[in-house]
Amino acid sequence: MKRRRFFQGLAAGALAAPAGEASDLCGCAPMMQTRQPVGADAFQSTGSRFRITGMKVFGVSLTPDSDRPYVFVKLETNQGVTGWGEGTLEGKAAAVMACIEDFREFLTGADPMQVEHIWQSMYVHSFYRAGPVIGSAMSGIDQALWDIRGKALGMPVYQLLGGPMDARGVRGYYHVRAGNLEQLRAVRASAAEQGITCFKSGIPGYYEWIETRASIRRAVRQLEMLREGLGPDIDIGVDFHAKTSPSVASILIKEAEPLHLLFIEEPCPPENVRAMAKITRRSTTPIATGERLVASYSVQQLVEMGVVDIIQTDINHCGGITALWKIGALAEQAGISLAPHACEGPIGGLATLHVDAATPNFLVQEICSGVQPEMKEKVWEEWLGFPAMRMVDGRFPLPKKPGLGFELSEDKLKKYPFGGTRPMARVFHADGSVAAW
Repeated sequence: MKRRRFFQGLAAGALAAPAGEASDLCGCAPMMQTRQPVGADAFQSTGSRFRITGMKVFGVSLTPDSDRPYVFVKLETNQGVTGWGEGTLEGKAAAVMACIEDFREFLTGADPMQVEHIWQSMYVHSFYRAGPVIGSAMSGIDQALWDIRGKALGMPVYQLLGGPMDARGVRGYYHVRAGNLEQLRAVRASAAEQGITCFKSGIPGYYEWIETRASIRRAVRQLEMLREGLGPDIDIGVDFHAKTSPSVASILIKEAEPLHLLFIEEPCPPENVRAMAKITRRSTTPIATGERLVASYSVQQLVEMGVVDIIQTDINHCGGITALWKIGALAEQAGISLAPHACEGPIGGLATLHVDAATPNFLVQEICSGVQPEMKEKVWEEWLGFPAMRMVDGRFPLPKKPGLGFELSEDKLKKYPFGGTRPMARVFHADGSVAAW
């Protein structure tokens, strides 16, 4: 073939490409976008009558200087059914809000009942794989889609997922708010009155790669005081918050074995799978991690290598109900428990309970609150009309209403305007080097 005819053929092929598409031999040029919502043409004869007609994004700061303003999403439909979700990401609120807006064209005109399809489109068509910002944006949208789905079908989401596994509700734990033995004993007394059987705490200070005996002993004394103050019958989880190296974590975990802890959380950064495996091999205490991970793909190596005993992915970061449900199923096949992280707002907290209630390998649910309700929880009750994420007899009650189980007025959020993104804590060692926290 002559050179001129060859290039004429390429030009003709490009002109003959289907409408809305572009011809690209290398496969890396951007494709022209159609006006239809994602995948709409293929589902016109099989989808529901519901269509997403609008989306609103809210930044909500309980205090002007909060490092974790809530990021809420509201989806509206042509049938008058609305759905709410949460994509709060500590220290990156404005970035998540902008990312949610970037997904607007994925949603407007789409069928909200096609939750999996929309999730796949957001994840795959973003091209670069989701990190915490994209993952949190997807989480808020996904929760809102499930909320609509449950309301449309007249069922709580946990029933759509096949639950509940336990009609009494979801076992949970609070964080310890105590600094000495006397205060710990007061917490234990309150726990006994409320039927609470589990708490979580941390270790003091920040740690170098190799630590002094004095530093190790200080941490061990703190753990021993926890056990003494809370007594032998309370389950205790301890969060290392990835502050320790494998060497320091291994020493601390060995020293803590007589305390019979429920788990040690994040003894090193979760992305360092080999370091986590080294710690696990040295420990008889269950190891937990996962709050900073996104989607089921990010936990695959942890599960396949048997590195951890408990997965703690967060429904506000990992990709929502769809992702957390898959993570739980993946972990269940490997004999690993699910104990989701939840330290943001009430919508994500309530959404998590639905997955917990339908997960056979669920262990216990976190809420970053103390035995006594705090200011934020009083605000949540003001918003939702009930004491959200407060335990009764040591369990979070299951919502009875369809969807996620609540309604929320936009007007109630106006009292707490978005104060802007604030950085999370930045800590340093004595020599000025950056410390993990």
